[in-house]
Amino acid sequence: MKRIFVLWCAVALFAVACDKDEPTPAQENPTNPSDTTQVDPSTEVIIPNAVTDYDGNSYDAVRIGEQVWMASNLRTTHYANGEDIPEGTTLSDTEPYRYTPDNSEANVAAYGYLYNWFAMMHGAASSEENPSGVQGICPNGWHVPSNAEWSQLTDYCFSQTEYVCSGNGDNIAKSLAADHDWVLSTNVCAVGNDLNTNNTTGFSALPAGLYTDFYNGSYHSGTYLGFRNFAYFWSATEDAANRAYPRYLFYDYAYVGGDYSYKSSGLSVRCVRD
Repeated sequence: MKRIFVLWCAVALFAVACDKDEPTPAQENPTNPSDTTQVDPSTEVIIPNAVTDYDGNSYDAVRIGEQVWMASNLRTTHYANGEDIPEGTTLSDTEPYRYTPDNSEANVAAYGYLYNWFAMMHGAASSEENPSGVQGICPNGWHVPSNAEWSQLTDYCFSQTEYVCSGNGDNIAKSLAADHDWVLSTNVCAVGNDLNTNNTTGFSALPAGLYTDFYNGSYHSGTYLGFRNFAYFWSATEDAANRAYPRYLFYDYAYVGGDYSYKSSGLSVRCVRD
């Protein structure tokens, strides 16, 4: 009888030990900032504080397909080597300048600076490669996207049904646009229509407008245009000696545009991770 009692106790102790070692659901999937399962499912993978520029500005990034993009506009006043980027009061076809969106320094924190093509490229030649190989104005480890890299981004969005509005493969602008600060539109699938459905990619494009002397077929003699109406982004690829390819989102459009912009104009800049 004594031997049976001892055996029973041993079995009981073993069962208790096994019960203590069994992980709880929380232990099976602990909170881990690097665990992509913890990321908001409405976005691709968000990477907090992914890069810091020379001025100490920190930027989140977003992985969209195989690319990693800054999730906000560049707002540095220096290149990665510490060289100053002068603030412009006029347009230039040769000198690098930065400008404040809508001519107000108060807008820089949210919208970044606008840069002419020469400021963005920092002396580099035009590139059509993917990746561009042009660091330009970007922090170390990041580069200015070529037109081909912008095409890679938009092509990926075209291929994902959750980024396409109303089943029309061209209607991807809402997936890249931020869900605030845009002028409203009644056009279905336009960026400014139903802002709550914007930004499924996490790219968070904001309408910083541009600084230019030529827009929509007319001259404006150095004017800030389109604040809260459109977002214009440079590429590292030129179209002609005095022009380069941008990508743009317009509050009243459902698609992402291309065309060209004059290199003297001030546009927003996003960097891509090397």
